[in-house]
Amino acid sequence: MQKAQLRTSSLGGTGMEISRVGFGAWAIGGGGWQFGWGPQEDEESVAAIHRALELGVNWIDTAAAYGFGHSEQVVSHALQGLTQRPYVFTKCSLLDDGTGRVRNSLKRDSILREAEASLERLGLDAIDLYQIHWPIPEEDIEEGWTAMAELKEQGLARHIGVSNFDATQLRRISPIAPVETIQPLYSLIDREAETEVLPFAERDGIGVIVYSPMGSGLLTGAITRERIAAMPDNDWRKTDSRFTEPQLSQHLALADRLRSVADRHGTSPGAVAVAWTLRNPAVTGAITGFRRPDQVDGIVAATGLELTEPDLAEIEG
Repeated sequence: MQKAQLRTSSLGGTGMEISRVGFGAWAIGGGGWQFGWGPQEDEESVAAIHRALELGVNWIDTAAAYGFGHSEQVVSHALQGLTQRPYVFTKCSLLDDGTGRVRNSLKRDSILREAEASLERLGLDAIDLYQIHWPIPEEDIEEGWTAMAELKEQGLARHIGVSNFDATQLRRISPIAPVETIQPLYSLIDREAETEVLPFAERDGIGVIVYSPMGSGLLTGAITRERIAAMPDNDWRKTDSRFTEPQLSQHLALADRLRSVADRHGTSPGAVAVAWTLRNPAVTGAITGFRRPDQVDGIVAATGLELTEPDLAEIEG
């Protein structure tokens, strides 16, 4: 596979140089679980991963929870036969409660079991970056982080980080072992990370990879009321508050402004949304989710997109 070159940045102190956009594998976990995106063709998922790698994307972010193992299996399939594999990041702490819904555990034994299962599904000897998915139950975050440090010491995880932790929780666990990376929700729709988490990470040299920079599809310009109505019932977005009124009208208006900026740059609204997150000096990379290969090119363009002050003024409305 002939790879293109994309701009890269150092992911905190990990030593990993990552492309400024990564492949997010949430949606390719398919339906059948609490936060699924509806049915998905695995062949299309693999083709999307391969297209992203061809364009120079050099990391994939998945999780054991995505389809309760299915996303990791699809990623493993996509990696087979590659002469140079991308970095593989995955997460723990969300388990199947037996009904397709999520239950949380940060118990040591549970995390160690999860790591072993993820390594087996992914076909890897070590996970490049292993992350706690959610700080729930909060009273167990120290036990969970101690288990993560143990996995790193054993060489089963090369680097360890967290997702969805706030600054207070980061301060609580950092004396146990350094937090190498943080993965917060961050987009034009969800800007809470700007208040504490991103400044904290920048000050402490923690690598930041943000998720849902396109608002789970809302900022791609492809979402309409009709498309939401036609979503399968097992797509979590169908009943999410961001995809229903009164928020929906505001978000669709924002997507229209992004489209106007995108037209000036000859790119896509989604690429503008991603480029906006990459402007923040704390952000190392953005996780961008794809389900088909034809979705990839227009978003990967965000890595080379420089937004102007007039662009930003229009985006902010």
